[in-house]
Amino acid sequence: MANLKEIRNRISSVSSTMQITSAMKMVSAAKLKKAQDAITAMRPYANKLTELLQNLSATLDADSGSKFSTQREIKNVLIVPITSNRGLCGAFNSNIIKQTQNLIANVYADKNVSVVAIGKKSNDAFSKQNIVIANKSEVFDDLTFDNVAEIAELLMDKFVEGEFDKIEIVYNKFKNAATQIVMTEQFLPIVPMEGNSNSNQDYIFEPSKAEIVETLIPKSLKTQLYKSIRDSFASEHGARMTAMHKATDNATELRDQLKLTYNKARQAAITNEILEIVGGAEALNN
Repeated sequence: MANLKEIRNRISSVSSTMQITSAMKMVSAAKLKKAQDAITAMRPYANKLTELLQNLSATLDADSGSKFSTQREIKNVLIVPITSNRGLCGAFNSNIIKQTQNLIANVYADKNVSVVAIGKKSNDAFSKQNIVIANKSEVFDDLTFDNVAEIAELLMDKFVEGEFDKIEIVYNKFKNAATQIVMTEQFLPIVPMEGNSNSNQDYIFEPSKAEIVETLIPKSLKTQLYKSIRDSFASEHGARMTAMHKATDNATELRDQLKLTYNKARQAAITNEILEIVGGAEALNN
């Protein structure tokens, strides 16, 4: 059994860790509220804009020249994994990395796959494979629509120029603080609405179909990417808050066990001292 000094040091260390994890939990909880409000307010607009985009794409004929809906033979694929810049958030980052690795190894095993990393964790993971063509982790330093729009424009340019035939986004969709859903969404080419939709409606284009394609589709794609990053941002704080909550509970349990061990060891030491005193007294009497 460890001596009393070692146990006291361990209790002190665990208590310090518990204070840190508790503080991180409260910080993440405060940030989560703001991030959750942002994505909740944005989702209806983003989903409706995406639906409109898909309906519009379905009405475009081959002569319309929709450069963002061009279907080509898939040879070169670009994957955009969205992770965080920091750890201590459970399986948040590893789930995205595993899903991206699965796409590379299985779904696109016979394709040329490249990565645009959003988040330092994804950049660190895929830089070792020499497939990262751009690192956009700095977007989390100032998460605004304009900064995300620059990334979306980069992706659109690479698709239009024919550098990539398909672009997919992998991110965590925020459900609640304890649940994040790994999503894989096709960014380009645009996927037309399937099944029963409004795609067969007779649209009246004002001012013209060409101008709508030029303005609405790029804006919708930028909004789609911004929503994905916002979803991931809220999921990160939810995952970190949950992870720090569990870490605090575990540290509390360990501290209590160490205190119990310390008290038992102290009582045993006191008992031994009493026995030694009594034994010495008996020896003197004899």
